[in-house]
Amino acid sequence: MIFGNNVSHSKRRTKRRWSPNVQTKRYTSDLLDEQFKIKLTTSVMRTIKKYGSLDNYLLETPERKLYDSEFGLRLKRRVTKAQKLHDSESTMSATIE
Repeated sequence: MIFGNNVSHSKRRTKRRWSPNVQTKRYTSDLLDEQFKIKLTTSVMRTIKKYGSLDNYLLETPERKLYDSEFGLRLKRRVTKAQKLHDSESTMSATIE
């Protein structure tokens, strides 16, 4: 939350605050095959769209950017673990063929 002043035409200042634009949205994790209902800001929603999916966003985003969200950190660790498992399975199947 950011605090500041509204300044009118007559330069009179009144206190105001800016709140983040928080929305609730449902995202699907392809690696975990689960749906999650998550509260996030519109800027994060745009970033997820830029990365292409929730999984890509979580894999590419450093943990220090997710430190405010315990749920986000746990989800990132689960997706990372699932990604490693998926990679190891695909390497094993490639060596067998």
